[in-house]
Amino acid sequence: MSRLLVTGAGGMLGRDLQAVLRTRRDLSVTATTRAELDVTDAAAVRAAADGHDVVINAAAWTDVDGAETQEAAATAVNGDAVVHLADACAATGARMIQVSTDYVFRGDATEPYPEDAAPSPLNAYGRGKLVGELAVRRLLPDAGYVVRTAWLYGEHGPNFVATMLRLAGERDTLDVVDDQRGQPTWSYALAEQLVALADAALAGRAEPGTYHGTASGETTWYGLARAVFSLRGLDPDRIRPTSSEHYRRPAPRPAYSVLAHERWAKAGLRPMADWRSALAESLARP
Repeated sequence: MSRLLVTGAGGMLGRDLQAVLRTRRDLSVTATTRAELDVTDAAAVRAAADGHDVVINAAAWTDVDGAETQEAAATAVNGDAVVHLADACAATGARMIQVSTDYVFRGDATEPYPEDAAPSPLNAYGRGKLVGELAVRRLLPDAGYVVRTAWLYGEHGPNFVATMLRLAGERDTLDVVDDQRGQPTWSYALAEQLVALADAALAGRAEPGTYHGTASGETTWYGLARAVFSLRGLDPDRIRPTSSEHYRRPAPRPAYSVLAHERWAKAGLRPMADWRSALAESLARP
């Protein structure tokens, strides 16, 4: 029986990973929350990783704006902690799956970023996540997997979709940014994809390297908000388009966060489904 460790198990993605893994009787799973495992503690990480065949690191500093003024603290979690995890996996021979982000790219492309595109982050959060990516590649060249995701939403935790549904009951109209393009990604679907990658890695079918774990298709935040309203039987015309200039935030956001998905086929896996169908499935859940 293969043994799998999930870090960051109390977060939105971590809780979905646990839900997916509960259906797997052929895996022995250890799930650790932030309170149970401080990933910035090298000794604790080494002890936790011991005896596992795969480590999926879902632990992360997710406050993008906060990282602008607390970059060292953010990088300690998103970068330095990944060094500890990769070191631990290298020592035991375990495979590691590191969840990264579209924010490692500048966002000035005009077509989907391939997996081997050169990173150029434009904010502190992206810089810290890139430190983690580079650590996995350097320390685990034959057993490390980086999965970049973007625009995550899900049942467990604050996210754009949940915010739109809450504001629908508080405001007559909503102004939503229409000049940033990306791929809304359901965290449960990403969890399924990460577990499928772990299976392929254990079976020797998936080459180490970088994969893009985002939904297929693309839209803007405005397009996503309209879709959320439509699927919930609300009037989508209550959503009004606006520009990023009207919502200045401490951390600059990439204007174009669309990622390509070619590497999945080499691992014998399908890319994730279109964002519209995943959104409909997520909202149809009780």
